[in-house]
Amino acid sequence: MRNLKLLKSLHCGSAHGLGSPQCMTIRTDTGTLLIGSSYGFLELDPNTEQIIRDVSLTIENFLPDDGSGHVVGIQDVPDQESVCIATATGDVILCNLTTGHLECVGTVDSGIVTMSWSPDQELVLLVTGQQTLILMTKDFEPIAEIPIHQEDFGEGKFITVGWGKKETQFHGSEGKQAARPKVTNVQPAMSWDDQKARVTWRGDGQLFAVSAICPETGSRKVRVWNRELSLQSTSEPVDGLEQALSWKPSGNLIASTQSKPNKRDVVFFEKNGLAHGEFTLPFAKAEVQVRELLWNSDSTVLAVWLQGIDEEGSKLNTDVQLWVVGNYHWYLKQSLRFGTEEHQRVVSVEWDPEFSYRLHVVCTGWQYFCYDWTWSTDCSGGHGAGGPTDVAVVDGDKVLVTSFGQAVVPPPMCTFHMQFPRLVNDVVFRADPDKSSDFAVLDCDNTLYICRYGIDTTKESNVKAVRGNGCKLDASMPLLEKECRLQAPSCNTHPLCFRHLTWVQDDTFLVVSQGENSSQSNVYHVKIPTEGQTADVHTPAVSIDGHIISVFYNTKTKTCALQTANGQIWKYLWESPSPVLEPWKDAMGQNVKFQHPCMKTAVTEMGGEEVVLGLTDRFHLFINNSLVATNITSFAIHDEFLLFTTHSHTCRYVPLRDTTLKALEALLSGTSNSNDETVRKVERGSRIVTVVPQDTKVILQMPRGNLETIHHRALVLAQIRKWLDSRQFRDAFECMRKLRINLNLFYDHNPKAFLDHVDLFVRQIDSVNYINLFLTELKEEDVTTTMYPTHSASPDPSFQKSGARKVDIICDVMRASMERLNPQKYSPPSPDAVSAEEALKYLLFLVDVNELYDHSLGTYDFDLVIMVAEKSQKDPKEYLPFLNTLKKMETNYQRYTIDKHLKRYKKALEHLSKCGPEHFIEFLNLVKDQNLYTDALKLHPVGSSEYKAINDAYGDHLLSRQHYEEAGLIFARCDSFEKALDAFVSCNSWQHILSMASQLQYPKDKMVALARSVSGKLVEQRKYESAAVLLEQYAEDYEEAIILLLEGALWEDSLRLIHKYKRLDIIETNVKPAVIEAKKSHVIFLDGQKMIFIRHKQRLSVVRDLKEKARQGLLDDELPGGPESDLFSDTSSVMTASDTSGKYSHSNSRISSRSSKNRRKAERKKHSLKEGSPLEDVALLEALGEILRTVDSMRSEVNSLLKALVLFLYDTDARELQRVYQELLQLLEASIPDIWTPSTPPSVAAPVLGPHSTANSIMSSYQQQRTTKPAEQDTERLTPKLRKTIQWKLDLLD
Repeated sequence: MRNLKLLKSLHCGSAHGLGSPQCMTIRTDTGTLLIGSSYGFLELDPNTEQIIRDVSLTIENFLPDDGSGHVVGIQDVPDQESVCIATATGDVILCNLTTGHLECVGTVDSGIVTMSWSPDQELVLLVTGQQTLILMTKDFEPIAEIPIHQEDFGEGKFITVGWGKKETQFHGSEGKQAARPKVTNVQPAMSWDDQKARVTWRGDGQLFAVSAICPETGSRKVRVWNRELSLQSTSEPVDGLEQALSWKPSGNLIASTQSKPNKRDVVFFEKNGLAHGEFTLPFAKAEVQVRELLWNSDSTVLAVWLQGIDEEGSKLNTDVQLWVVGNYHWYLKQSLRFGTEEHQRVVSVEWDPEFSYRLHVVCTGWQYFCYDWTWSTDCSGGHGAGGPTDVAVVDGDKVLVTSFGQAVVPPPMCTFHMQFPRLVNDVVFRADPDKSSDFAVLDCDNTLYICRYGIDTTKESNVKAVRGNGCKLDASMPLLEKECRLQAPSCNTHPLCFRHLTWVQDDTFLVVSQGENSSQSNVYHVKIPTEGQTADVHTPAVSIDGHIISVFYNTKTKTCALQTANGQIWKYLWESPSPVLEPWKDAMGQNVKFQHPCMKTAVTEMGGEEVVLGLTDRFHLFINNSLVATNITSFAIHDEFLLFTTHSHTCRYVPLRDTTLKALEALLSGTSNSNDETVRKVERGSRIVTVVPQDTKVILQMPRGNLETIHHRALVLAQIRKWLDSRQFRDAFECMRKLRINLNLFYDHNPKAFLDHVDLFVRQIDSVNYINLFLTELKEEDVTTTMYPTHSASPDPSFQKSGARKVDIICDVMRASMERLNPQKYSPPSPDAVSAEEALKYLLFLVDVNELYDHSLGTYDFDLVIMVAEKSQKDPKEYLPFLNTLKKMETNYQRYTIDKHLKRYKKALEHLSKCGPEHFIEFLNLVKDQNLYTDALKLHPVGSSEYKAINDAYGDHLLSRQHYEEAGLIFARCDSFEKALDAFVSCNSWQHILSMASQLQYPKDKMVALARSVSGKLVEQRKYESAAVLLEQYAEDYEEAIILLLEGALWEDSLRLIHKYKRLDIIETNVKPAVIEAKKSHVIFLDGQKMIFIRHKQRLSVVRDLKEKARQGLLDDELPGGPESDLFSDTSSVMTASDTSGKYSHSNSRISSRSSKNRRKAERKKHSLKEGSPLEDVALLEALGEILRTVDSMRSEVNSLLKALVLFLYDTDARELQRVYQELLQLLEASIPDIWTPSTPPSVAAPVLGPHSTANSIMSSYQQQRTTKPAEQDTERLTPKLRKTIQWKLDLLD
């Protein structure tokens, strides 16, 4: 569905050499041309139109002085800074382009017919006048010489074992004559054939093909040879095979031409010589001859060089046609007609070896043409009479039009096509949104045809609209309104002198042409005359230095912009009385210039600003001066949205109204949520053709040419929201039903609006079936926050906070509305209007039969259960025995069995409790199996044996889950004091331990031993105060209690016990030394923390500077996945995700334990402080935050120590400690703004699980969680707060 558009053309005709040009080659390093002539060769710079050097080969007698010499080949050899020339007399000459020195490196006595270099320029092949092949190295050392004509087929000769031979077949009425091999009669080559051999290389240089005249039959044969000059294969006999020969660089086909009785075909051969496809040229056999065929370097375009057949007294016409293939159909996209004059005759055509879509042409009169092409999709963008979104495809003298708003017709078929008298080169749609389906066509003779919808014309026309094959749509077709010829300026009479045709007004077009010199471009305004057949295009509206490579127009704002070859964007004020060009400026006032020229451009509004979008041939997407993405394959603008496809095989959707450029850059550089509605997976290599306006269809084209229609979820939801806002409930319902959108969106999108217009909803839906479908899908979930989240605010958030249930609200208002509007239709007047069986049958269409069976069983009505089961696919042997068994049971036990079968365990427990004490064991087992302890306790009175048994089981359950304190409480209340004591000991709840020991009436010695045991465990947990209480009050060992308090730095409590027990001697022996030692350790610790903090802070600054420099320097680099990461399809990407999650997929206890240990180790190493680690800055932030929190938490501890130092007259030590701590706190407070800069922590997507998840969404969510920074890391990056409210200083020390 794409056309070849001319980006720019270059015409150079002022430079002339001696004689006439004969061949050319391109110097890729300088961009100049080397043109061989009958006197020598010259080097031409097309940009300046200057001859850089002119080398004569007549001086050293390589060519005759009379101009009758012939250069059969010329090749630039950049490795040797030389050019290699071969003459027809047999000389191979090497000319050094630096020194100008000429050297004859070899001579062939019989002459040279053709010279051809391999693509890698390692080999050179000569075809001699004696019909032999000479293969040499690039240093002209011979490798082999062999005759062209070989009797053998080659090394690839087919092998047959005789099965299925024609001689052994039954031939029916044809008789035995059919078993005899038929001899193919091959006619000699055409009279205009130059009888010369043609050579073509495969793209990798491993094979080459030679087409030569067979001396026996006089016809041409194609032979394939390898690099060692060993014959590989010979083509099958082809009658009428012609001279043109070109091997597709991708390597699968060899193209040639064949003359047939009534037509001329381009035919293709495989490397084994077998024919493989063809297409017909749009000319009569006697009109033209095919001089050459040429593939461009990426094998997408085939150039066909045509020349009129020489007849006496006639002038020869020369054409170059560009053909492309899509969906196995060959399209003629461009036709260059060079005229009939002798100086316009083409002598050489070459594709550029580096720029795939650049074509070079040299004519007899030393005229040089250069054409740069690009791909473009021509489609309408509004709501014209022909139906929205027409796409036009050029195919020779036809324009194939497909109306995607009516139907998706796969190419090469179409809705209709327009037949024109001459070959078409360009097609453009009108820019008016209301008449955007009108289009204009420019043919190869610069005739402009204007085709419109909805017009009446009675005049006869040679342009007809023909409905497509098999298309039965009753669609309107356009008619030709006007045709006129664009009269080109005298300086621009060359082929394709006009480019970038743009229809801006009803009778006004813009076209671009080359200026007075090759480096200048002119913009013309073409006014369509009301009378006459010629439009004057002589005076340019504006001129600009440089090549204009694109013209783009915004239909809403009528803004026109131009792009020059250097990427500069210009705003063209075409509506002004005197049109002017001015640089396009962004919101900051800077000139907009793309870093690289863009092949596709557009103007749109983003966040209230008009911006320019551009996509390069290297898949870089620019918006104004910013590079926003590097993997975009195509894009399209739809209303206020931007859609684009990526190399990761996704189609993304971005709203432009509320999006800023920075937000878009962040969106494209981040990882998408697996439940994100703006991202959709597409087939590999998909490109956007068009997006249908006022619809949800996105048309994609695959690389092979077929089409695929997708309904992008974001587009669907956006359109549904528009319908709901405009109260178009019927359209929204049809779309949601067809595309499987949850119908809860009717209410959840705007609850108040739905309830206010529920009558309108019922009237528009107007279908009992649809209303039932809507009601059956209702659920309490708000789908605007789960399934279809949107960034826009809810219309009335307070309305949704009501206490009533959503389903009840909707059902109530729907019932009231239906009774109010049409009670006879929606509410049958009598119960007998519909039988129960019919109602059940209808209900089965709405809900799952197995679910309905379970619900009927839950009613305990066996008649209803049997009626539902009979309508299902269940085997009676499955449910009848079960039902018969249930009927024999006691009522409560029966209902218990049903509820347990339906997994309604709480109801089952309630029914089982009513079955008597004989079923208590079963009751207790059900409680244990389903963890229904709290529910079971409510069913038995407190103090009963059953209540105690349930509590005892509950306590054991809590113990198994290591909830020791809760288990102890449960055991205590059912008088299981021994179990309660053990549980409290496990959790060191010492108060409860002593209470339980008292309940068990422990003797004094046993109580002392228990107190000492528990205090030892409390000391291990650094709970010195509680341990001291136990030793003092229950073990009666106050000295040990004082020692524990000193060890825990509890100075006040230790002094309290010392004075209580009158042991003042302990102050001198224990307290004062402990206080001094604590002060020393605090000072050392604080100094160490200060030194580490300063070192980490300095290193963090260095790391941040390095990362910022790296980010600025690597903006154009590829993503971490590398270029190969874009080559994997959906399936392979999912497999890769599963592969990276772990080496082993099966459970293995040894491996699992080891991997778990390694996982913890890797988690510790993840944020390594080692210099140069990937997350060193995050690790430094964590370390700095930990230091700050640790120091800040010491306020109370330092305050207590300062009091003790002052009490014991250690004022100097107290002042030193207070000064060190205060300086460190001040340093931390001053450093917080520099370390924790204000930033929003990155969000981490929650895992997508549940009934609406898929395997891909779960895997994508898992991948995102692995690649995104964890939530703990974000917490670390939050700014810490100092607890300034805690008073720790002593004023008396200041």
